[in-house]
Amino acid sequence: MYAIVEIAGQQFKVEKDQKVYVNRLQTEEGKKVSFDNVLLLGDGDNVTVGAPAIDGAQVGAKVLKHLKGDKVIVFKKKRRKGYRVKNGHRQSLSEIVIESIVASGAKKAAPKKETKKAEPKAAAPKAEAKKAAPKKSSKGDDLKKVEGIGPKIAETLAEAGITTFAQLAKTDAAKISEIISGVRGNHVTDTWPAQAQLAADGKWDELKKWQDELDGGKA
Repeated sequence: MYAIVEIAGQQFKVEKDQKVYVNRLQTEEGKKVSFDNVLLLGDGDNVTVGAPAIDGAQVGAKVLKHLKGDKVIVFKKKRRKGYRVKNGHRQSLSEIVIESIVASGAKKAAPKKETKKAEPKAAAPKAEAKKAAPKKSSKGDDLKKVEGIGPKIAETLAEAGITTFAQLAKTDAAKISEIISGVRGNHVTDTWPAQAQLAADGKWDELKKWQDELDGGKA
């Protein structure tokens, strides 16, 4: 007999005495655990399909040990932005062994009763209350969307008070060169105000087409 059962958010085809690696379970090592979300049971030519789960079916297992999976390297890169991030990840797993597959008669745990939260009392309206103006976000634009601007230059511009596309568009190219003079590299700022103006106007397609013809901000 085999079963298709959902364990820790994943579906597995299991048989008796089979060892399975699943996402980390909260059950301690050596303890028994059961899973009642059985989606399909097969016994020879007899196949029972749930709708979605089979009522009364249950898969019993024992937690052998907790461990971590193989390391997976996650590498992110943004073209022409000087952005590279490399991280490693090891998934927390549990090794279990299937001890029993019950087709019917298993008792499911009673669902927990949901406690109703008290509804907050509405505050009494104040006389002649004025609607508060929406707060403007203090977070600026992503200046790295301008061809030739990397994280270090964006940080330097922000320190000089230039945090939005509109501010960058109003700044003279010579002034920008003076601001970023301490940043290592030979940066051409001639097109930055014009690029920033396109970004401020929301003309992203036009900006993208132009940037494909640029090299580090130089036409």
